[in-house]
Amino acid sequence: MMQRKQLSPEQAYEKAKYYCAYQERSHGEAKEKLYSFGIRKEQVELLLSRLIEEDYLNEERFAIQFAGGKFRMKQWGKKKIEQGLKEKQVSSYCIKKALAQIRDTDYKDTLEKLASRKWEELRKERNIFIKMRKLQDYLLQKGYEYEWVKEFIKKIKDR
Repeated sequence: MMQRKQLSPEQAYEKAKYYCAYQERSHGEAKEKLYSFGIRKEQVELLLSRLIEEDYLNEERFAIQFAGGKFRMKQWGKKKIEQGLKEKQVSSYCIKKALAQIRDTDYKDTLEKLASRKWEELRKERNIFIKMRKLQDYLLQKGYEYEWVKEFIKKIKDR
């Protein structure tokens, strides 16, 4: 196995700045990157503080961008977005703030579109109970809340 050349703290900082400027990053991702440069723990903490002070790293901004992106691009529900942010070790405060950015009207519209599309895909399923169960499982897997899913399934079934 080839040993990677260890960077000086200043070189690592410059690379980390570029890494964080290119795309919003969580604190955990930035920390991993610094460690990958062969930087020691005390130095990593100092460099992280510097990245935060100079606004290259902002957990709240990252959380809002992550939530918005996953919701718009992948149509994830709030539960799945929250789980994704927790995996990235984002604070509860930032998670709440990010989820609050998703407007309820957009959320309902997206859920309705997903539910209608899936219901149409399942049109060959003869058994209504199996069809409803498959739709429910799909929407829950996408991260939507059980109460909302139940409400939408009832709405679709009654059409």
